[in-house]
Amino acid sequence: MLLETIQVHDFRNLSGEVSWGTGLNIIYGDNGHGKTNWLEAIYFLATSKSFRTQRPQEAISLGKEMAIIRGRVAHSREIRRDLQVAIQGNTKTLSVNNKRETVAQYLGQISVVAFTADELDVTRGGPEARRKFLDKGIVSLHTGYIQTLSDYYRVIKQKKHLLHNILTENIKLSDAFRLIEPWNEQLVFLSAAIHRRREDYVERLNQVLEKRLFGHEEITIRYRSSLRDKGDLKDYESIIAAHLNKRLEAEVQSASVLVGPHRDDLEILFDGRDMRVFGSSGQQRSALIILDLATIMLYHSWHSEYPVFIMDDVDAELDRKRIAKLLQYLEGRTQTFITTSKDDIMKEFSSRASTYEVADGGIRN
Repeated sequence: MLLETIQVHDFRNLSGEVSWGTGLNIIYGDNGHGKTNWLEAIYFLATSKSFRTQRPQEAISLGKEMAIIRGRVAHSREIRRDLQVAIQGNTKTLSVNNKRETVAQYLGQISVVAFTADELDVTRGGPEARRKFLDKGIVSLHTGYIQTLSDYYRVIKQKKHLLHNILTENIKLSDAFRLIEPWNEQLVFLSAAIHRRREDYVERLNQVLEKRLFGHEEITIRYRSSLRDKGDLKDYESIIAAHLNKRLEAEVQSASVLVGPHRDDLEILFDGRDMRVFGSSGQQRSALIILDLATIMLYHSWHSEYPVFIMDDVDAELDRKRIAKLLQYLEGRTQTFITTSKDDIMKEFSSRASTYEVADGGIRN
């Protein structure tokens, strides 16, 4: 999978069209000129989202009404597709070969794995970031999983609303069981589907994990269900059904859904120790890259092609030794985009790369 070209109109401060190299692409220049904006445009084209903001209208150039990102993607067997994302206010219009598509139909046209500062929450933040990391990876293999997640969180929202009503209206617990039961039945089915997908994905990641890529510590991961001590998880449906009934009174009192995979976590360990608690900043960065590389390799084993890899401000995240090892690992595998403001970084790796200088949003090869 290759992003051959990208063209932007009124997106941040960017302008123009760029043809990218098939291997390593180094985007360099002074800070504040738009290097990260080019990575954001690539990410937006792939995912219809930004890795910098939840408000898409913030990416539209000041004083403009609409931003447009276009790109041409080449797949194996010489298949090429023209993609477009148009942003107007909070509305996004997605097109493939000039035909408007839904988000579900659009996603997967180009897949991207991104290492950014925010992604470090996977190794140093709370469980939500790790659950998102898993779910995003699963969607890249099973696009239908998006619907499973959507259905699950819709039921969670509706059940939470019902729990709040039960609490405020002082409904008897016996009546609460009757009201909640239909939602719990849906949660049993959807929770089991999510649990099995995540368990399977973590097992597959472990099989391709380069556990000692950057150092002597061994990186391992383990999916940690919130029901792990409640019985044999091979019979997940029975365990969660029983626990949903058992915890109903506590759920009513808190007006919260206390049981389900939205409370699960991914353990990331180095030499058996919790990376989030005991890992240094450098170890946490290395662990995240190892996880990203495993994501890339698993995607390749599934689709027989590599996703695009992007990394912002590479010299701020890694030392020279780790940069060299990372780029060596990616060489011949992924189309890679990195940014740097350091001329010496650009010069050191330029012999194996296509280089692009950014000034005031414009870019030149």
